[in-house]
Parts: sequence; C-alpha cells; structure tokens
Amino acid sequence: MDPLSEEDTKMYFYENRLKTFEGWPFNEDCMCTPENMAKAGFIHTPSENSPDVAMCFFCLKELEGWEPDDDPEKEHRSHSSSCHFINLKKSVEELSVEEILKLQKEKHKFILMKSCKEALARFEEAAKQKKADIKSAMGEE
Repeated sequence: MDPLSEEDTKMYFYENRLKTFEGWPFNEDCMCTPENMAKAGFIHTPSENSPDVAMCFFCLKELEGWEPDDDPEKEHRSHSSSCHFINLKKSVEELSVEEILKLQKEKHKFILMKSCKEALARFEEAAKQKKADIKSAMGEE
C-alpha cells in the first residue's frame, strides 16, 4: 500500500467525496445533504439494508440512521473527536507537503487500528466457536 498514491489520497478532495453520494436519501431541505456530508469528510458507503451509511474517509468512523436535521460536521465531531481531518484548521489545498505527510501518517494509524480490531473480533468469534465445539464433543452443553 503506497500511502501517497492517488487512490489513497483522492478522498482528501471534496469533489471526490461528493461523487460518492449518488443515491443518498437526503437531498434538499435538510442538514445532511450530500454537499454537507462531503464537507464533513464523509463518503457514502451504502449497503443493501442501510442506504444511509456514511464513513469518514480519514478516521473510518461509520454512521447511519441519519435524520434530516443532523448536522454532519457536529455528528462527526461528536462520534470521532480524534479525527484529524474534521479538526483541520485550514483547507486541504492550503496544507504544506509536510502537513499532508503527517495527516497520512495519522490516517494510516486509523486504518491499522480498524484492521486490528476486526482481526481480534474474528479471533474471538473463532475461539468462542471452538470452545462451543469442544464442549459439544465432550457432551457438555
């Protein structure tokens, strides 16, 4: 994974995040329009059962169950106060190369943390299943 590849950095730009909101259920007369969602760092990551899932491209925080009056920036800050993107004091276009490199380092920490949490959850589930299998084989229920 090249942390400075175009694929890895393209979501820093508002226009690219906005393009992901095709089919977003909130478009007018509400706070969580595609434009406001993209400004707050979100990309649209719908699933079959959840058409309003949005994830911060940076901290990977997923939120769903949006209401028309939800303010994307406030929701992002309240659910992921450690996100470096939502806490930027200037626009991406104003950042120096050094600042972008530091941001990328922080972004990759979020990616690694999420990956580790998912791996631990899979391990714990497999261990629980193995324990149940052993108990079943020994006649313990």
